[in-house]
Amino acid sequence: MTETARLADLDRLYDIFDDLAARVGGPRRLADCHGRMNWPDRGVYFFFAPGETRASSGQLRLTRVGTHAVSEGSKTTLWDRLKQHYGTGDGSSAHPHGGNHRGSVYRLRVGEALVERHGLADAYPDWGTSRIPADRPRGEVRDEEYPLERWVSVYLRNQPFLWVDVPDAPAAESDRARIERNVIALVSNYGGPVADARSADWLGKHSPNAEIRASGLWNVEHVAEEYDPAALETLAEYVAETDPL
Repeated sequence: MTETARLADLDRLYDIFDDLAARVGGPRRLADCHGRMNWPDRGVYFFFAPGETRASSGQLRLTRVGTHAVSEGSKTTLWDRLKQHYGTGDGSSAHPHGGNHRGSVYRLRVGEALVERHGLADAYPDWGTSRIPADRPRGEVRDEEYPLERWVSVYLRNQPFLWVDVPDAPAAESDRARIERNVIALVSNYGGPVADARSADWLGKHSPNAEIRASGLWNVEHVAEEYDPAALETLAEYVAETDPL
């Protein structure tokens, strides 16, 4: 794919986002969302960053793509996944407005970047471990990590996002997986010419993960892959069928 073709496809993608925003009443923020809203059962979500815009158009720049239930038999809903990123609410007596970064890769990556940016490795020695070490009490680690979990919640709940209703069955080759994979590959700057350069203030520049720093996305998988332009038309078709909440 030539760089000229990629730039044209990027413009097409952001035009689709504009169409999606018009259909659903604009981007939302997790801070304003809850599970009683009329979320579609399945879909793909797109997070953007306040203050991160495309130089060519001023449109908010995409910073995270995600979906859910791509394993056969999975019953995870779109809100189930968004709620993992949202974290805990007022009802958590021990850790209100915290979360569990071991259940949300997005929370994990944002927390890692905050640790790096502010030199907090000693304060959060177990952040990023897939499981709490067996020699440490679970409650002790959760209490230790709570300030950072809460910080991550503040960050994530203020990122504008859009969602598209893609009601296909859970499968590795579902349209949801295909849209996610190809949008990531299209937007990613990893290993190639830079399009829509990331600002110096973007938190992801402090990520310990080279794929995040270079791609400009809070994604790791698919950032080095080629994309299929036909996936944009698939996305546009689902956008035309997506209803507001």
